[in-house]
Amino acid sequence: MARVPYVEASDVPDEYEDLLESSLQGKPLHVYQSIGNNPAVLAGIRSFLGSLWTDSGLSDRERELVILAIARETGNRYEWHQHVNIARGVGIGDDVIAAIGTDDIGALDGDETALIEYAHAVVRGEVDAIVHDEIAARYDDEAIVGIAAAAQGYDALGGLIAAFDLELEPGTEFHGWDPR
Repeated sequence: MARVPYVEASDVPDEYEDLLESSLQGKPLHVYQSIGNNPAVLAGIRSFLGSLWTDSGLSDRERELVILAIARETGNRYEWHQHVNIARGVGIGDDVIAAIGTDDIGALDGDETALIEYAHAVVRGEVDAIVHDEIAARYDDEAIVGIAAAAQGYDALGGLIAAFDLELEPGTEFHGWDPR
């Protein structure tokens, strides 16, 4: 059982009701329902995460690779599960998802390997000149900021998910780290 209740639309002021729902799935998600215990914080988080989706300078594929990498790095099953579905929706195949989930990214191309390694280094606090130069050889400054912000943003969201001990939504079953 989650450590904070899942609020319903009737529990929050009218202007926050739509923030409880996934913009992709059109239904409430436990992650938003739990943060909805503080509607103003939910609004801020949704705004920040939304900017990572639209303003990060990353393609949908790159963004989802970063998010999957961070979910796997932190062992966050809820975040992983949600983003496996989203990754599939943007054309990322189960072989690539499984490579990230099993920490076997050697089969990915050089840009994607560098992207994932940089995202890992960001959340581990291990970005040094060598790591930065590797990503800077492949991505411009706008994208580097987007990668780092996405990595830290989804690491922070994952921290909330872990703190609240969120369960998957009813009727869903964990895809597994290797969803093939």
